[in-house]
Amino acid sequence: MLNPAGTPRRVLLRSALGDTLRRVRLEQGRTLAEVALPARVSMPYLSEVERGLKEVSSEVLAALCAALGVELSDLLVAVAFHLSATNGAATVVPVHRMTAGQFPVATSPTRRAGDAYALAA
Repeated sequence: MLNPAGTPRRVLLRSALGDTLRRVRLEQGRTLAEVALPARVSMPYLSEVERGLKEVSSEVLAALCAALGVELSDLLVAVAFHLSATNGAATVVPVHRMTAGQFPVATSPTRRAGDAYALAA
């Protein structure tokens, strides 16, 4: 995807975070209301977060992770993979569950469940 200047358009963190949150919620078969209520946010706000229209604070992000039953670290790894794949730094990778009941994390053939990851700017 190119911007008007002809250079690749970079995906924003808020968009990747929103996409990942929505994917997790839908994989759990839950509605916006079922996640927004325990996270103590409004459904319209959660919808805007999922669509990448709103920046989310660390407190709200922690509340959303708790409501979804996922670890923040797992969410951030999935977002990092999403950004890498979307920004052309890697190929699109499948999503699978690390172990039963844990958050789905995108992996590539060279990475295995349980591997440690470091995120760098």
